[in-house]
Amino acid sequence: MRVLTLGAGTVGRWVADMLCRQRHSVTVVDHNPENVRRINSELDVRAIEGSASRSTVLFQADVCAADMVLAVTGDDEVNIVAASMSKALGARRSIARVYAPAFRDLSTFDYQRHFNIDSLLSLEQLSAFELARAIRNPDAIPLEHFARGQLEVYELEVNSKSSAVDHKLRDLKLPASIRIGSISRDGRMWIASGEDEIHAGDRVSLIGTPDTVAKTREIFVSKTEDKAKQRVMIAGGGETGYHLADSLSRRDYRIVMLERDPDRCSHIAKILPNVTVVHANANRRSIMEDEGAGKVDYFVACTGSDESNIMAGVEARELGAARVMCVVGRPDYANVVGKLGIDRAVSERDVAARQIMGFLNEGAIISQTRLPNGTIGVFELEVTEGSRVTQASLAELPLAGKCLIAAIHRDGFVRVPTASDQLKTGDVVVALIDQAATDDSLQLFNPS
Repeated sequence: MRVLTLGAGTVGRWVADMLCRQRHSVTVVDHNPENVRRINSELDVRAIEGSASRSTVLFQADVCAADMVLAVTGDDEVNIVAASMSKALGARRSIARVYAPAFRDLSTFDYQRHFNIDSLLSLEQLSAFELARAIRNPDAIPLEHFARGQLEVYELEVNSKSSAVDHKLRDLKLPASIRIGSISRDGRMWIASGEDEIHAGDRVSLIGTPDTVAKTREIFVSKTEDKAKQRVMIAGGGETGYHLADSLSRRDYRIVMLERDPDRCSHIAKILPNVTVVHANANRRSIMEDEGAGKVDYFVACTGSDESNIMAGVEARELGAARVMCVVGRPDYANVVGKLGIDRAVSERDVAARQIMGFLNEGAIISQTRLPNGTIGVFELEVTEGSRVTQASLAELPLAGKCLIAAIHRDGFVRVPTASDQLKTGDVVVALIDQAATDDSLQLFNPS
């Protein structure tokens, strides 16, 4: 595929190299002549000097023929403008990397929709979601990014006193705006259908708005058997730490965050009232000990410094933390962290690589990923004119047990569909598809 990368800094150069190794045709644009010279001499790509937000430069880079444009300069505003212009000038897909949370906050303004950008990519947010999934359940459905934060997935274990035990899903009185995404039993996970019967010990995933999910939980888990809140300590209140705390604070976790910057502490405390924010240096063993790092269920280091994260993780392990995780950017550190007692290391580059590779698709597929167990794929699909999915309601389509439409993005809003909903041209849907039924399910989204 033809990929245009705007920005040749650390991220841009790494993305260009990765895509080149995957044998894609890559063009890089950067305003710094030294970066352009180095790219041309070291990588098998075409590099052009110029501003990514100027149409003449984009035309020179052949933006009209690009299958995907990645705007990854160091400036959020330039990335948004450049990605928007690229889409308007003929690129098939455009993606902008952003750092500031305001650009992804739909309560103030929908930048993605307004500027007609396919995705706003935050490496910090993606890393936080990866850490959150490792805490909640490694096999959890990664819906947060696709649903733009408007829906959540909650995984729970059905207990023996649940009113849902030995009943089929279609017989349960579930709210119309909730979906059972998957069921796990005896080491096997599959896409739920109305004919599935719930057993005690099953793990089910609920998909819906946070309020609806909270109410629906009571059907599967009695309050008397609800698990005690797990303790999580986060070292670092930057963007990764903030997104991690935000995604977990709405669930059953007691969260303590350690942050060195007093202003950042005040800011986090205001926007995340359920998180205990402590003004402290996570690299000091005495402070970690005083704040109870040795008694937590999860210790996560995401301070912005690989060395600080590793040091904090080692200290937490020695103090007695049950599980230790950290964010590590440098590839040469990957083999070291495991030997130091750190249970999981998340790399922003690795997370971004999976996301970017997921965007390199043909036809109706915008992006795709696969759950760790390998049997369920999560697809972001564009509904095109003349496709079969627009010709009948979801209940009438041959989807049961093979493909679950988990969310519909229409007119700037994301919601969980009901069985009577009918997809329209221009909708973007998030679908869970069983691996064995992928080809048949995707055929429904192609023009007939």
